[in-house]
Amino acid sequence: MTEILDRPLAPDVPLSRSSAKRRAEAFAHITPNWFAAVMGTGIVATSAISVAGDLSAVRGFATAIWLLAAVLLVVITAAFGVHWARHPKQARRYAADPVMVQFYGAIPMALLTVGAGTITVGSSILGTDAAVVVDAALWSVGTLLGLGTAIAVPFLMMTRHRRRSDLVALPAWLMPVVPPMVSATTGALLVDHVPAGQWRVGFLLLCYLLFGLSLFLGLITLSMIYGRLVHGTVPTGCATPTIWITLGVIGQSVTAANSLAAHADSALAWHSSDSHTIATGLRVFGIGYGVAATGLGVVMFALATAVTVHNIRRSMPFALTWWSFTFPIGTCVTGLAALGTALDSTMFRIAAALLLGVLVTAWTTVFTRTVAAVLDGRLPAAA
Repeated sequence: MTEILDRPLAPDVPLSRSSAKRRAEAFAHITPNWFAAVMGTGIVATSAISVAGDLSAVRGFATAIWLLAAVLLVVITAAFGVHWARHPKQARRYAADPVMVQFYGAIPMALLTVGAGTITVGSSILGTDAAVVVDAALWSVGTLLGLGTAIAVPFLMMTRHRRRSDLVALPAWLMPVVPPMVSATTGALLVDHVPAGQWRVGFLLLCYLLFGLSLFLGLITLSMIYGRLVHGTVPTGCATPTIWITLGVIGQSVTAANSLAAHADSALAWHSSDSHTIATGLRVFGIGYGVAATGLGVVMFALATAVTVHNIRRSMPFALTWWSFTFPIGTCVTGLAALGTALDSTMFRIAAALLLGVLVTAWTTVFTRTVAAVLDGRLPAAA
């Protein structure tokens, strides 16, 4: 069932007639998992800001990475549109595949990630008002698409894929249900820009609804994946990096719970004399949940590392699945940074900084390998 993810890229060879043909047919293979490159790049910018946004060098670095992510979003979106326009039969085949359809969740998360960077670092270029407008547009589209994947993809699995006896719980199953959690996290950045009163409190509650939707679906799916892993069906080959996707829902939920709580006072201030008490309760929930979930994250991080090392010793050829090393780790960075701010904890801040170093290293490796594969014609590749 994992044949699409397990297929490695062709070995490095000079540009031949077959390579030229692959380039001519490149748009036939612009699959939705290409948007993971946008996610993985954008999260580097927001992670850097969450850890050391007060340092001008870090802010300059984050701004450059955000600009790169924005360019990648435009280019890949255009290429994906051409893919559907020129190769509709192939596009439908990918969309009907039980594995590849999961990665349609990468599209809304790419939009939301770039939107978050627009408001955190892009305001220095666009101005605050323009950055808010751009982020609001990307957030709205990304949230609608994310709700679509969270409902449509499980529905397809229930109705069209249910007769497949070889279907097992894959880490990729988290991809379509995590986008609403990303909406909750990035929505926190917009809370203070929504008109005060019912509009602002309503928007805050919407973000919490998205948080709950994704959290429960994500935990249910995560338990299924964990059960599959302990029964010995661990991803191998090119599919190995997808095990890191399990960290995404954990890190993103910790970030969301604490980011939303940080803006609760602003949203509830007008409501009643109890508004401060409610906001305090939300902060307590964010901290309590965040610390507990971080414990689970540590275990999954250790397991993912062990599985990756185990498979590297065997064979783990480069493929687009390597982008799974980036975004999930980035969510853990932002989650730790959010806890560090909420608790004024040096321990969490140091952990976030160390993990940021891991993230930047992983992103640099995957980005350079991807660029090299594109330049020599090995990507895009047929699945």
